[in-house]
Amino acid sequence: MGFVRALFLLAMVCAAAHANDYPKEGAKAEGPPTTTKAVNEAWTAACAGTGKQTIVVPKGDFLTGPLNFTGPCKGDIVIQLDGNLLGSTDLALFKSNWIEIMRLESLEISGKGKLDGQGAAVWSKNSCAKKYDCKILPNTLVLDFVNNGLISGISLVNPKFFHMNVFKSKNITIKDVTITAPGDSPNTDGIHMGDSSKISIIDTVIGTGDDCISIGPGTEGVNISGVTCGPGHGISIGSLGRYKDEKDVTDVTVKNCVLKKSTNGVRIKSYEDAASVLTASKFTYENIKMEDVANPIIIDMKYCPNKICTANGNSKVTIKDITFKNITGTSSTPEAVSLLCSDKLPCTGVTLNDIKVEYSGTNNKTMAVCKNAKGTATGCLKELSCF
Repeated sequence: MGFVRALFLLAMVCAAAHANDYPKEGAKAEGPPTTTKAVNEAWTAACAGTGKQTIVVPKGDFLTGPLNFTGPCKGDIVIQLDGNLLGSTDLALFKSNWIEIMRLESLEISGKGKLDGQGAAVWSKNSCAKKYDCKILPNTLVLDFVNNGLISGISLVNPKFFHMNVFKSKNITIKDVTITAPGDSPNTDGIHMGDSSKISIIDTVIGTGDDCISIGPGTEGVNISGVTCGPGHGISIGSLGRYKDEKDVTDVTVKNCVLKKSTNGVRIKSYEDAASVLTASKFTYENIKMEDVANPIIIDMKYCPNKICTANGNSKVTIKDITFKNITGTSSTPEAVSLLCSDKLPCTGVTLNDIKVEYSGTNNKTMAVCKNAKGTATGCLKELSCF
C-alpha cells in the first residue's frame, strides 16, 4: 500500500497525521493506516482552542489504538465523523476502553461515519459468562463526566465489549444512531448508562448480542423513544444489586418502540442475592410493539446470569410504580407477561393497561406468570390479567 496522508481538520488548527504513524512508501502493510497519534494530537489542539472547535475525520478507514479525549476544554468540541475509525485488535494496547471522552461541558459527535470495534477477533477472550471477576474488554465509546452532549447519525459496529457506555453524565442525547453486532456476540450491549441523568435515546436502531439498552444504578430522567431493538436482550433496567453502594433508578419512560425477535422485550432485572439496598421506581412503558419477542414484559427479581450467583431469597431491591400501557404484538414464548417478584419485597404499584400480546406458536396458549406482584390490570387480554 502506498503512503497515505490524512488531515484531521479543526476550526482553527490543522493537525496532519505523522508519517511515522503510517506504513512507509512501498512497504507491505495489512489493513488501513494506523492514526492513533494523529487523532490524539488533533484532540489536544482542539481542546486548547477557544470557541467552537471541530475535528473532522475524513472519508476513509483509519485504524487506531486507544483514544483518550480528556478535558476540561476551553471551547465546545465537535467531532465530525465522515470516515470510519477501526479499533485495533491488539488487546495489549488497551488499558481500558477504545475511545474514552472525559470531563467535558459541551460535546457533539455527528456524521455518517462508523466506529468499528473489530470485536469478532477477540470475543473468544471474553470469560464473563464463567466468572464475576472477568477481564473486561475495551468498550467502543465511553462518556465519563460529560455534560450537554449530542451523538447523532453515526454507526457503531462489532465492539469488543459495550458499544457505548455513559457514566456520571448529564443532558446527553443519542439520536439517529445505528448499532450493530451479531445476536450471539458476548456482552455487546448497545447503550449502557449508569449514575447519569437526563439521557434521551431517540430514533435509533440497535441489534446486539446483549441488551439493546441497559439502564444501570444511579440513573434518573431517561427518555427512550422511536427505538428499534433486535436482535438483543431487550430494553432493560439493570441489572440491579450486583455491587455494594448502588443508587436508586427512577423516572424512566420508554415510548413508541419496536422490538423484533429479541430474547426479552421490556425488562427489569435485579439479583436475588443483591449486595445493595436500592429502589427502582416510576417507569412507564407505552406504545410498544413486539414482533415474535421472548418474554415481552418481564420483571425478574431472581436474575442470575449463567448460574454464577447465590439464590438466597434475601432481595434488597424495591420495585414499585411501574406502568405498562398499550403493549401489542406477538410473543415467541407462551409467557407474554412475567412478573417474577420477591416474596420478601413484592413489586407494588404495577399497572397493566391494554396489554394485547399473543403467543405466536401453536403448542401452547398465551399466559401471564405473576408472583408477588401487586397492582391493577385494565383492557388486557383476559389471559394477561395478573390482578
